[in-house]
Amino acid sequence: MLICRSQLPMKLYFFLLWLMVNVVTIPVHAQLGGNYVYGFLNLPTGARAAGLGGYASPTADKTLDFAIFNPSLANESMLGNYSFQQAILPSGITFGTISTALLVKKGVLVPYIRHVSYGSFQGYDATGNATNTFSAFDFQTGASYSYPINPVFTLGVNAGIIGSYLETYSSYGLSGGFAVQYHHTSELIHATLLARNVGVQLKGYTGIDDALNSLPLEIQSSISIKLKHAPLRFTFIGHHLNQWKIGYYDPTILPKIDGLTGDTIQPPSVGFVEQLGRHLVMQAELVTNGVFQLRIGFDYHRRQELKLEQAPGISGLSFGVGLNFRKFRLDYGFMVYSKAGMNNSIGLSTKLSDWKKH
Repeated sequence: MLICRSQLPMKLYFFLLWLMVNVVTIPVHAQLGGNYVYGFLNLPTGARAAGLGGYASPTADKTLDFAIFNPSLANESMLGNYSFQQAILPSGITFGTISTALLVKKGVLVPYIRHVSYGSFQGYDATGNATNTFSAFDFQTGASYSYPINPVFTLGVNAGIIGSYLETYSSYGLSGGFAVQYHHTSELIHATLLARNVGVQLKGYTGIDDALNSLPLEIQSSISIKLKHAPLRFTFIGHHLNQWKIGYYDPTILPKIDGLTGDTIQPPSVGFVEQLGRHLVMQAELVTNGVFQLRIGFDYHRRQELKLEQAPGISGLSFGVGLNFRKFRLDYGFMVYSKAGMNNSIGLSTKLSDWKKH
């Protein structure tokens, strides 16, 4: 980790905290889906994140795709590494990332490209006659930058350009984020505060005048604790802290009258405890210095939104494994949405200098 002796005024810490909690907080009173453009920004940035429930752990190590998700996690151990991540969703949708890390004058820079392909579609005219086939894809290209302000705090920012192409329609936008990471000198405790997907749509799919939609802005906080005498790490993540009501029930459902008792039956709703649970993601990792690593994550909100009522199964759970070899690392993770499908992700990271003959 880079160490910088410069100290920033304490007022700056409070300003950053205030900015994350107040300036980028927006009042939203409905569910998460369908209110934003560029929803692909919420897809996992790599296989390890997929195995942990789709979220990056606050631990700063060699995982490049963590730095895409949270820029304050970029660090010197990533230098010279290249990461290639690919995932497959149901119906043949694929997405992935390509990234590396560079040392700059006062920090670490992680340039990256994210891409999503939705496949090919058959077009039809108004009368149902087949026309031409077309494709749809999204991309984001950008970079994350981290700057250690002292031995325990690191600031991070990222910025990117977004492009989306749906048949003959296209849209462009800008995205960014900023974060602060704390890590104890013992390296057993890590914590982050993150504002991601801060940005604007510059051009809508039907023109500049349509560029009024919001990006899926999100504020997160996380804490990771590694046991001192066991190779286990536990992480707790609070997501969508800028939006309390993320559980959804159909607002068109009206109260009913019980035919036997005459009592009024209120529509289903999400109570305080339920809403609180929906903001929490839990992760656990078996971290060793050897070849094998094991991961598991649980997202209660994802389970509640996507499970089948009659057969919920293990919706919301995620599993992953990491294999560390001498010249490369292989990661695999899968997220269980429901019995209808899951997200399978695989990642390869390596340092090219390790392949050179000495």
